[in-house]
Amino acid sequence: MPAVRPMRLFSACLFLLLALAVVLPGAAALAASPARQALETSISRILASIKNPDYVNPTTRGPLRQQIEDEVLHIFDFGEFSSRTVGPRWRTFSPDQQRRFSDAFAELLINTYLNKIDGYNGEQVLYTGETVSPEGRRVEVQTLITMKDGKKVPVAYRMLPKRGSWFVYDVLIENLSLVKNYRTQFQDILNSASPDQLIARIRAKTQEVGQGGN
Repeated sequence: MPAVRPMRLFSACLFLLLALAVVLPGAAALAASPARQALETSISRILASIKNPDYVNPTTRGPLRQQIEDEVLHIFDFGEFSSRTVGPRWRTFSPDQQRRFSDAFAELLINTYLNKIDGYNGEQVLYTGETVSPEGRRVEVQTLITMKDGKKVPVAYRMLPKRGSWFVYDVLIENLSLVKNYRTQFQDILNSASPDQLIARIRAKTQEVGQGGN
């Protein structure tokens, strides 16, 4: 599957997502919106699993990795993520193809994330603001991550409300949209391949990731 850069972007955004649990002094003074509260709750649960002593032991890690996967599925709306990355061609997918694409895409992203999660080193974040759409149906939570080498990386989480909670549907790292990156990749593939062939390529990439590929 070509164009690996979006996979690295997703790994980065989820890696940086974990950093939100280590908030710099002063950030807590900002009033947390329901969207940010939902984000922080999931992050706290993920970090609790990572910090569990059983996580470092391969024989006892399984249940904790499952908890992390469940939490990622809880905070990320992969159905919304899928439709936005495919773009207008999403309407040409049958309901079954949409379901299989969403499942395959979520599996690929989560497997990529789990392969990278051990690199968490307690990076710090400063909440720099929130932007709410006029109708209140979209919230962008803006942060500034300070990496271990001192580099500062702006990361924004775009969220929407569904089923009584808030979910991430896009992430911007240094103003680069994860959805737009994937959309470019998938549109290129769909110019010469069918939805089923795209799904097959995503599954093949997932298998590669599971075997230690990047």
